[in-house]
Amino acid sequence: MKPPSWSPVLIVPLLALAALPAMAGATWITLTVAGVTMGVMLFLMASGLTLVFGLMDVLNFAHGAFVTLGAFVAVSVMGALAGQAEAASWGANLAALGAAAAAAAAACGAVGWVFERVIVRRVYGSHLRQILITVGGLIIAQQLILAGWGAAPLHVGKPLMLRGSISLAGAAIETYRLAALAVGLVLFALMLGVLNRTRVGLLVRAGVENREMVEALGFRIRRLFVGVFVAGAALAGVGGAMWAVYQETVTVAIGAEMTILVFIVVIIGGLGSVGGCFAGAILVGLAANYVGFLAPRLALGTNIALMVAILLWRPRGLLPVSKS
Repeated sequence: MKPPSWSPVLIVPLLALAALPAMAGATWITLTVAGVTMGVMLFLMASGLTLVFGLMDVLNFAHGAFVTLGAFVAVSVMGALAGQAEAASWGANLAALGAAAAAAAAACGAVGWVFERVIVRRVYGSHLRQILITVGGLIIAQQLILAGWGAAPLHVGKPLMLRGSISLAGAAIETYRLAALAVGLVLFALMLGVLNRTRVGLLVRAGVENREMVEALGFRIRRLFVGVFVAGAALAGVGGAMWAVYQETVTVAIGAEMTILVFIVVIIGGLGSVGGCFAGAILVGLAANYVGFLAPRLALGTNIALMVAILLWRPRGLLPVSKS
């Protein structure tokens, strides 16, 4: 697999610099940090989908169900750990948030394992059947979540020490956004490290390029597929957990609402590309914040317009996975 050229990613800082003359410095800092952190949370939700497509060639339209499940599990855990979340202690607050994210990842990973064995395994190699059956899976999952948690919106507060904001060069930066940024960057670094520095990552990249050869060498690519799908579901759960605590209100529609944004991010970044997914998510977050401030009437169409512009420039996305 040929390494991608990272030059297209320069569009991200160029967009940020282009927006600077249009607003005051403090406003630009606030919007830029907000856009980057929004992008990082989108990346957490989208990275699993791009992993699954990159290795397994599976279009999983039920990916939003894992986001929803992660959000509801996180809200339940945060409610159970309300004492820690309300304590005036960074350690207790971060432990509560970490426990919520870990529980969401575990629950979504387990459900992802069942989903792959029961549903996805039957439709490998057929994109049309994948779309139909995973959309059905999304609907069923939403109904099961409704049965488990009810239809009323659930409310969750941010941990005490992560509420409010800090001042940076006269700009107000939400504390929780900085925590989400740290989580996203750590997970992004771990994903790149696993894919590029470990034997498992080598097998994943080899499986993308030539599955038959990997199997001929004696490796069980099927188990690798299952592991990737479980990891993708777990990442979606972490993204849903971080987004739920940020929004402070969770409904069963959260996954379906984020699915459109997730697919836009994956398409912009390049199908199967983790680095492209990260760059695409940051680009979407920045564009949404800048346009929402400068031209609110155009905000609704920003993401679609951005995707169209990127695809006209680079039809396979910013950093497509290329095969030698």
